[in-house]
Amino acid sequence: MAKQLSTKLSAFLLLGTVIILAVGVIGFGLMPIAPILAVIGLIMVVARLRGVSWATSQRELVKGIESGLTPLFLFLLIGALIALWLATGVIPTMIWAGFKILTPAFFLPTAFVTTSLVGALIGSAFTTLSTVGVSLMGVGTLMGMNPAIVAGIVLSGAIFGDKSSPLSESTNLASAISGTDLFAHIKNLMWTTVPAWGVTFIVSVVLSAGYRADAQATQKIAALLPLLQPTWWALVPLGLLVVTAWYKVPAIPALMLNILVTSVAFLWQHNVPALADLVVNGFKTTSTNPTLMALLNRGGMAAMMSTIMMIMLALGLGGLLSGLGILNAVMQPIVSHLKTQRAIILATLFTGIGANFLVGEQYLATILPGQLFKKSFETVKLSPLALGRTIEDSGTVMNYLVPWGVAGGFAAQTLGVPVLAFAPFTLFALLSPVMSILSAVTGIGLKQADN
Repeated sequence: MAKQLSTKLSAFLLLGTVIILAVGVIGFGLMPIAPILAVIGLIMVVARLRGVSWATSQRELVKGIESGLTPLFLFLLIGALIALWLATGVIPTMIWAGFKILTPAFFLPTAFVTTSLVGALIGSAFTTLSTVGVSLMGVGTLMGMNPAIVAGIVLSGAIFGDKSSPLSESTNLASAISGTDLFAHIKNLMWTTVPAWGVTFIVSVVLSAGYRADAQATQKIAALLPLLQPTWWALVPLGLLVVTAWYKVPAIPALMLNILVTSVAFLWQHNVPALADLVVNGFKTTSTNPTLMALLNRGGMAAMMSTIMMIMLALGLGGLLSGLGILNAVMQPIVSHLKTQRAIILATLFTGIGANFLVGEQYLATILPGQLFKKSFETVKLSPLALGRTIEDSGTVMNYLVPWGVAGGFAAQTLGVPVLAFAPFTLFALLSPVMSILSAVTGIGLKQADN
């Protein structure tokens, strides 16, 4: 364990972290990469002045990055898969179907329900966004809708699906941290998850109601449809995605299988060098239609590198804050003074939200409040199910609203909309902690410990 820094110094470092990130990202509109690097430098220098060796700081930083190697590798695979699905007509087929089936007046609620169902079926918000989400973004923006609103609604559905699925890694983690049965945990989640979903659905209906695509958007769509060329082949990789989810194949091998199958289809009409260039550099349509080029020219592993750099730095920062004892030094005195059920739930929620903005990693932001408050929930006679729901309503969902977060960075890169733009419309994530607060205040749905 690294040398413990004092509570006052830890509080100073946390405050400095928040100020530097807020000023850099919000004040100057910077990518989070430079502000995070500045914070890492500040913490390492201050820690060294207080007796922590350079080797210790480096070890904790690297340990933090190691904790996120799985999602980082997933991002590379998803970049390759998007390019392959574009090149083999899978995503163009989904976009074509979207234009044929959906109308502007019902687009947002339909998109929300679709991503909710797909997310619940496959248990991964990341995969939902990179497949169905990309297609829905294309349809919505070409209908003339605000991309930030479309992204927020699409993301809301994907988060709901991920949070409600027994196949979800984050849901399984929250259940394990709280020490509860997985299906009992999911059932208890519904006290806050269903109201948040319902309000989001109603808002999506209101936002879509009465909307009509303007003449320019209609002309663009009419000109685009003949160029999309739908194919029956799209059912194969989509079906494979469902099958691997049904048999609980882990995310990395599931995506590798899909990439392999789609690569074989691509090689049917192309050579190996073309395949290698596609998965690395992304898809480039041969069409000169500017709308189609803007819609389809994307994907590839190289396109994910700026997001991966940002997330690596955020994970390293999280490793320093956790490994050097900075977060614990600030939180432990606060935890010891909490005596009521309401206070403990509120503190758990705000710790999960704060941890997301400080460490930028969804799993750490779930684990930290779970570990800090587990005994407190027992002391005030709250069920472990209440703990599991509380850390899901904050630690799990809020990472998508953090510009330097693993989930937020991925969503912004995949949907092509900055986090700060879609965050106000990602209603499900915003409402989840609100519903948890209402439950704590009213006692409705608040599971008590068995006597």
